[in-house]
Amino acid sequence: MINRRLLAGLLFATLLSGEVCAVGQTSSVITLEEIFRSAESNGNQLRPSLAAEEEAQREISVARSGKLPEINANLSLSYIGDGFTTKRNFSDYQKAPIPHFGSGIGINISQPVYTGGAVTTAIELAELKSTAARFATDFQKDNLRFRLTGYYLDIYKCINLRKVVENNIANARRILDEMHARYEQGVALQNDITRYELLVSKLELQLVKIDNTLDILNNNLVVVSGMPEGTKIMPDSTILTRALPTDGEEWWQNEATLNSPAIRLARTGLDISRRAEDLARSERLPKIGLQAAWTLDGPILVEVPPINRNLSYWYVGVGVSYNLSSLYKSNKTLAKSKAATVKSAEELLVTSENLTLDVRDAYIRYMEAYEELKTEKKNVELADRNYRTTSTRYSADMALITDMLDAANAKLDAEQQLVNARINIIYYYYKLLFTSGKI
Repeated sequence: MINRRLLAGLLFATLLSGEVCAVGQTSSVITLEEIFRSAESNGNQLRPSLAAEEEAQREISVARSGKLPEINANLSLSYIGDGFTTKRNFSDYQKAPIPHFGSGIGINISQPVYTGGAVTTAIELAELKSTAARFATDFQKDNLRFRLTGYYLDIYKCINLRKVVENNIANARRILDEMHARYEQGVALQNDITRYELLVSKLELQLVKIDNTLDILNNNLVVVSGMPEGTKIMPDSTILTRALPTDGEEWWQNEATLNSPAIRLARTGLDISRRAEDLARSERLPKIGLQAAWTLDGPILVEVPPINRNLSYWYVGVGVSYNLSSLYKSNKTLAKSKAATVKSAEELLVTSENLTLDVRDAYIRYMEAYEELKTEKKNVELADRNYRTTSTRYSADMALITDMLDAANAKLDAEQQLVNARINIIYYYYKLLFTSGKI
């Protein structure tokens, strides 16, 4: 929402229900849902998250390839120099001619049969990471929607603030004209006119500030939502007339537990840590696979003298391997994985706790906004009555200009709070949706 200190100096009048428009601009009425769709289909904010999803999905294919056989083929061509033979004491040197052209062809196939759960766990781990990437995208999407909601409602607020300031400038000018007439009659002071002219000047300055704020907010909303440059957004006036649900806090807490991307992401993080722990345990288990190979080598160098022929052979069988170093190395890896699992469990607990606090805070503010609206409506009624009474008394020379200024300021301050109260109901409703993962 707009910084309250930025708007603290703005003077307000009665919030006109329904139709609002940006002065001097041709605007298109665009609903908040249309803003969401545009941001998700045309904007740039979600593209990194979507790319991360695609990357995680590719990791699943890579992990599944661990079930496929390993096939290695080799071809070698070489020049073999002549050899020699000697006795063991290196005497009786004799030259040993060797065929100089050497070649080798080989194919080796290995099909994993049992890997201690490493391949299966790697696939499950990749699938969990893909799920986590999807939840991360949902989380970014919710953040984006809530950010757009803030821009959208701020534009709505500023448009209405501009309208009420314009109305109050018109009222101030009317009173100023009356003062000039009274001054001509000798029943008003020039100082009174000067003070009211100062009020009009301040109100006009507020219009400039509101226009600048509207321009910034509109540009932010257009860029982030991926809409065409130069689009002027007019918020949907029916947003304030919607019947918003007032379900109890327990309902919102349950929805948050089920739907919040933050809690889903934390749960998936815990599952990932557990699978990483299983993967570390698999290092302690033997690996079994089917093997088949065929080779064709020449010349045959194991004979003396060498035989200038090719030797071909093949085999099939079962291979068993066991990494003995895992007996003393995997303990450290497993301990690290267990610590990561504990950390993920603690993060899930903290995320759940923070989510409960955030939902409660948003719910209380949401209910408070309804009470605030009732109060501000009454305040506007009283301030308006006081303003009319003071204006009548001033016209009858029964009130001072300071009384008139105080009444005007009180009226505008009450109307400012009414504007905020109406928008705050929508804002805190969407904050509840955001917090509970339903935006």
